[in-house]
Amino acid sequence: MAPIFSTKAVLIDLAGVLHTGDEALPGAVRALDRLRASGLLLRFLTNTTRTPSTILFAKLQRMGFTLAASEIQTAALAARTLVRSRDLRPLWLVHPDIAGEMGESAADPDIVVLGDMGTHTTYPILNQAFRLLMQGLPLMAMARNRYFMEADGLSLDMGAFVAGLEYSAGIKAEITGKPAPSFFNAALAELGVRPDEAVLIGDDLADDIGGAQAAGIPGILVRTGKYRAGDDAHPDIRPAAVDDDFAAVVGRLIG
Repeated sequence: MAPIFSTKAVLIDLAGVLHTGDEALPGAVRALDRLRASGLLLRFLTNTTRTPSTILFAKLQRMGFTLAASEIQTAALAARTLVRSRDLRPLWLVHPDIAGEMGESAADPDIVVLGDMGTHTTYPILNQAFRLLMQGLPLMAMARNRYFMEADGLSLDMGAFVAGLEYSAGIKAEITGKPAPSFFNAALAELGVRPDEAVLIGDDLADDIGGAQAAGIPGILVRTGKYRAGDDAHPDIRPAAVDDDFAAVVGRLIG
């Protein structure tokens, strides 16, 4: 397969592209080694908000992937950066595993920050958030993904709860992860490249491909992870290319 892109940097989604659960996808480890050897700049972008960045890094290393912790950009850390830069007092509604990474919730919050709480999501927690939003507090959400792929199949993601709070409180959440343009722009700024000098590889048509394209970055869709039949023929979001898996994309990029 001949290369069709001229790029300096590659932005790579993690879950569904490189791995599912605790298992690397077939051919992904070797493909990443080939991509890194090409000299292209790399960033790994993830909306995962249940796992601390240090644990995520260690897990990827155990799977055999070669990467640096500084190359991983998470939606959770993006939220923490925004909260601190604006000197906000957050109520963190997050999974217990990342609570330490986020910090303490304020006794008198001026913003509600929502992450993927998984099985720790309860009606009282959501209702607490709803009441604060009705008092005028803004809502920041780390992501609004619809679903994600686990080892035993698709699972509901936090987007349903974000949408529910938005609907009930009559407000709109600020999203810190994909598909927010600021999330992609932060990666580009760190790498020192323009949008047209980068390409994104993802399995989520809306948040990966659509989000990247909205930021001016070509998006390549892989038929792994949360990819569903028909995604590559969507009437509104058209990937720059579609390949069977990450290894095939690497072949497309570097030959």
